[in-house]
Amino acid sequence: MGWTEVPVDTEPAAGAVLLMGIPGSGKSTVAAALAARFAASAHIEVDALQELIVSGGRWPSPERDEEADRQIFLRARNACLLADSFVAAGFLPVIDDVVVRRAHLDFYRATLTGVPLHCVVLAPGAAKAMERNLARDKTLTTDWSFLETAMRAELADEKIWIDSAELTVDETVDAVLSATGLRPPRT
Repeated sequence: MGWTEVPVDTEPAAGAVLLMGIPGSGKSTVAAALAARFAASAHIEVDALQELIVSGGRWPSPERDEEADRQIFLRARNACLLADSFVAAGFLPVIDDVVVRRAHLDFYRATLTGVPLHCVVLAPGAAKAMERNLARDKTLTTDWSFLETAMRAELADEKIWIDSAELTVDETVDAVLSATGLRPPRT
């Protein structure tokens, strides 16, 4: 079989997962651990997509910044494009992003429509998130704990909320699997 005959797509994955929460809620750590439970999966860290911008990138800011807000949706669109591609190739995509506003979550739902999107809010609380932020290598220069209030107000009707404040990473992954109904293959 030549290179031109190698099929990329296969039996599509059963869905996609979006892990949401404020900075320090454990999204990236849990997403990587969740993806590792599956035989074919991909971890899409939305912050890493922002880092692909070489010039003109604007990170979110507490102050009103229309360009940074536009790039939040650009990152989400690119995450969805990657997720669609991975799904088509049979890989379960696990996206992690700071999603605290209804419009942002609605954008994910409107853009990633080919498979079930399992949305999970990790909510250890602002104090625990701050504690985790201070203990990790990734240094944040802004206190984002105020996002907890916006998230709880705007996403209160979301079905899957996991208080991971006292859970280990593995226990949090187990809670995500239980709440979504996703089943990794038995080993």
